[in-house]
Amino acid sequence: MTQTTRPADAHERRPRPSLSDSLSSGILQIVREQGLTAGDPMPNAKALAERFDVATPTIREALRKLEATGSVELRHGSGVYVGANVSRILLANPHASAVSAEMVKQMVEARLMIEPSLAAMAAQRRLSAEDLDVLHHAVAEPGLADARTGRPVNFHREMANLAGNVVLAEVVDSLLSLRSWEQKQIRRLYDDREHDLAQHREILHAIESHDHEAAHELTRSHLEDIREVVSQRLDQVPAQD
Repeated sequence: MTQTTRPADAHERRPRPSLSDSLSSGILQIVREQGLTAGDPMPNAKALAERFDVATPTIREALRKLEATGSVELRHGSGVYVGANVSRILLANPHASAVSAEMVKQMVEARLMIEPSLAAMAAQRRLSAEDLDVLHHAVAEPGLADARTGRPVNFHREMANLAGNVVLAEVVDSLLSLRSWEQKQIRRLYDDREHDLAQHREILHAIESHDHEAAHELTRSHLEDIREVVSQRLDQVPAQD
């Protein structure tokens, strides 16, 4: 009689979480249970240590792990606050090194594949007056710090947020925020602010008019213009040894 070997249980193969990982999960559970959102104050390290019955340095290690992902924010002399990334599904690597010119081109290509569809999705939704005000603000005052997040206002990011697909919005946000050096290079190479703003206004009008086909086409044309200029200028830069 042939005996079959039962595969090991998946839970047996999974490494046990470290104390720091368990504490990180416990801290995030507090955020969920209390319905806290980005910017809300949290118990300080000493209070958390007492709650979980561990030493304060151990809690600080867990907090530093959460701070690295943007899930919490440690403000010197002020305390612990819920971070902007606490609810994110996707996290890009904020410590990645600078990329090649070819990768800069590919970042524009990636946006070209995603953002026209998001513009069409935003146009199809019943957006509130407040939502539309956010887009108008992004067109009128690009680069001004957002009071909610402290980041520069960006039309493409706000449009992606209003499309209703959290995962794709986070992809766009990662491209625009976590790869900020490359985005600065793209803006420097494109360097046509008036044309850029005029195209943003056209896209916004299409979204307000619920014209999803126009929103898609205008966004595609806008990013294709950026791709063409960026590619031409990068191709003119001599290769370095």
